[in-house]
Amino acid sequence: MTTENSLPGIESLRLTIKGRHIHCLKAGSGPPVVLVHGGASDSRDWLDTMASLSGRYTFYAPDLIGFGQSDRDSKGYCLPDFSDFLLGLIEELRLDRPALVGHSFGGRVCLDAALKGPDRVGRLVIADSSGLGRMSWLGSFLFTFFWGLRKVLRRQQPFPRFLAKEGVDYNNVSDETLRGLKTPTLIIWKRCDPYMPLRIARRAGRLIPGAKLVVLPGYGHAPNKADREVFNKILVDFLDSK
Repeated sequence: MTTENSLPGIESLRLTIKGRHIHCLKAGSGPPVVLVHGGASDSRDWLDTMASLSGRYTFYAPDLIGFGQSDRDSKGYCLPDFSDFLLGLIEELRLDRPALVGHSFGGRVCLDAALKGPDRVGRLVIADSSGLGRMSWLGSFLFTFFWGLRKVLRRQQPFPRFLAKEGVDYNNVSDETLRGLKTPTLIIWKRCDPYMPLRIARRAGRLIPGAKLVVLPGYGHAPNKADREVFNKILVDFLDSK
């Protein structure tokens, strides 16, 4: 593991996990919290949260494999590749049951990691997460539009190629699977999300044992950025709760 200077108070780590070269931001002191970015972004999404709350927790914000400054395999990845990577990160950094906080696709990765390694995850926070149900028609249109625009402008897509396995629906976690999640869970959602409709968050809130759902007013898909102060307060209250 090597370290280089990044923003004040935030370290930029270079890790090797299962042969892959990974970039990860680190800040703060206290109980460990892993922050996982969405599907068209990278670890920088969490800079404000890390700077604001670094006096209470030790934050780790990786670029998922295929994203940001981490290695990208041109062949693409399946969902288990990302959750295995996340569990590998926890192992490499020797984190003791960290909280996992994920936005959008990052929420789906955190959910899968919590289901696969319940003894290695202390708490789970998912914000406007994919995987709990189908994307809205508007969300599908926007995703396709921006993908096509980047192709026309000859810009690299911010995400790798996503692969699916025959007979496996990564976009809709079953009722049985959600009922089996034992990790204390907080769900944060915008009331009017153009990509992931609120009804899928309400369904998850009903099915996950003891889950808490917080709905933020207004339009948007990234409450961790658009509603930073409110999001950070909700996050702290949950992480500090018994």
